[in-house]
Amino acid sequence: MLVGLGGLLGAAAQAHEDWPLRSEGRFRYFGLHVYDARLLAPQPLNAERWAEQAFALELVYARELKGQRIAERSLDEMRRQGELAPEQAERWLAALKTAFPDVREGDRLRGVHEPQQGARFWHNGQPRPGQLDREAAARFFGIWLHPATSEPGLRKRLLGL
Repeated sequence: MLVGLGGLLGAAAQAHEDWPLRSEGRFRYFGLHVYDARLLAPQPLNAERWAEQAFALELVYARELKGQRIAERSLDEMRRQGELAPEQAERWLAALKTAFPDVREGDRLRGVHEPQQGARFWHNGQPRPGQLDREAAARFFGIWLHPATSEPGLRKRLLGL
């Protein structure tokens, strides 16, 4: 669900710039380097309770991608964690399309997870519209951190397993 830009101005969303780097890993698709993922958090994440913790996940892109395609692929990956009602999927896809611009090599997209509120996004340090509510945020970050991820090796690196 889309939440207004000013609606998620909690402490985690404001402090994410100061969080230490906890882990990182590279995502490749058919051998092609797509992005490097960096996990920042005020404290190490618990692999079983990550959805209850504040953190930021930053993707540093190695290639050009359309924001619409990033949003569509994100929703596909979110579905790996369980069924989605069609109306819910449509709302989440609309929010993701708003949040994700087209990216080029070197661009950074950062999502900040604030467990009691949802997620906010930044592109190259600038806030983006198109925020996610709590449920959508947990599904979105589950793309990398949920046990049903399509990239278990990257999950292990990010969670330090």
